[in-house]
Amino acid sequence: MTQRRPIIAGNWKMHQNVAATSDLVENFLAQNYSEEVDVVICPPFTSLPNAAMLVTGSSIGLGAQNCHWEEKGAFTGEVAPSMLLEIGASWVIIGHSERRTLFGETNDTAARRAQAAQKAGLKVIYCVGETLDQRESGETFEVLRAQTGVMADLDPNHLVVAYEPVWAIGTGLTATPDQAQEAHLYLRSRLEIFFGPEAAAGLRILYGGSMKPANAVDLISLPDVDGGLIGGASLDVDSFSAIIRAAANCAAGE
Repeated sequence: MTQRRPIIAGNWKMHQNVAATSDLVENFLAQNYSEEVDVVICPPFTSLPNAAMLVTGSSIGLGAQNCHWEEKGAFTGEVAPSMLLEIGASWVIIGHSERRTLFGETNDTAARRAQAAQKAGLKVIYCVGETLDQRESGETFEVLRAQTGVMADLDPNHLVVAYEPVWAIGTGLTATPDQAQEAHLYLRSRLEIFFGPEAAAGLRILYGGSMKPANAVDLISLPDVDGGLIGGASLDVDSFSAIIRAAANCAAGE
């Protein structure tokens, strides 16, 4: 089995002002996270410059929560990939379920954003996943097929995929290990079609449906789960650190 380096990414969503970001990042930096795990934090746009100054020279990567597909233009409220690079970001989340359900993101627009981000030099965390209605209707694979069908033009070397069972985000529900592994294995088979067996085997797929310290080991130890895209738990130093330690232990075979 291909050994993939775990990645734990924190999506802070619309939380943390600049002062709170400084406090949280400084607390993270004091933890001395394992070198066996890639750690990425994704604060709100307004906190990115301050976070960038703090994480520079550390092992913690910095990401944004979205970007546009154009470099400039009349796109009120959007941010170009080059603008993110300029302030120190190296990652960006694309196609998050909240962008899809609340703000009209489509498979096509998500793909365009991801392509532009990679072209500019950003690494992409590309989100896919089904709603509760879709899962209960037996449409999980159909949804994942459509969401991944637009990814063929992406560069697998600068890509991480995050599986978000939308029904398990902020609901208190979590996919069972069997459900998570089934979805991740299906996604890897789809990636193999686009990128070939070797690239797909090395591409990391994160679980993004309410991963917490209590379930992190059970999920990350699965064959095709390579870490987590963490929401609420990434705003708590102890919880986020516990998940990172769980990933490190899994990487070490403990």
